[in-house]
Amino acid sequence: MKKIVLIAAMVLLTLTASAQGKFAIVDFNELVMLMPEADAARTQMQAAQKEANETYQSMVEEAQAKYAEYQQKQASWSNAVKESKEKELGEIQNRIQEFERSIQVELQQQQSQLMEPIYKKANETVEKLAKAGGYTFVFESSQYLYVDKAQVKDLTPDARKALNIPAGRTLEALQKELQAQQEQQN
Repeated sequence: MKKIVLIAAMVLLTLTASAQGKFAIVDFNELVMLMPEADAARTQMQAAQKEANETYQSMVEEAQAKYAEYQQKQASWSNAVKESKEKELGEIQNRIQEFERSIQVELQQQQSQLMEPIYKKANETVEKLAKAGGYTFVFESSQYLYVDKAQVKDLTPDARKALNIPAGRTLEALQKELQAQQEQQN
C-alpha cells in the first residue's frame, strides 16, 4: 500500500513539474502584417487586383457598347440578326460572370502563395526565440481575454527585431497607409 501511495505521489509531482513550464505570448498578426515581406506581397496583390479590375472594366464596357448598339438598331434588324445579337450579348454576360468567378479564385490563390512564406518565416522566428528562451508554450496574445503580463514574456518586441520590422511601425500606422492608398486609387 505504501508503494502505491509513493508511486502516485511521484507521478503527481512529475505531472505538476512538467505543467509548470515557462509561458510566452506573441502578437503573431502584428508580426505578419508589419513584416517588410508583407509590404511587398501587398504591392503585388494590389497590382494583380488593379489588372483584374481593368480587365473586368473593359469587358463591361464592351458589353455596354454592344447592348447600346442592340437597343439602337434592333428595330431595323431582321429576326435572324436580332437573335444572333441577343445570343452574343448572352455570351458576353456569361464571359463576364465566369471571369468574376475565376479571378476571385485566382487572386485568393495568389495571396495564399505570397503569404505562405511570410507566415512560415514569422513562425520560425517565434519558434527560435521560444527555444532560445526556454519557453514551453507560446500563445497568440489576441486569443485570450486576459493575460497576466507579469507571469508571461511577450516575445513580440524580440520577434519584431529579428524580422527587421522598424521600431516605430504600428498596425494603426499601416492601416492609415493602406486607407490613404485606397483613397488615392479612388
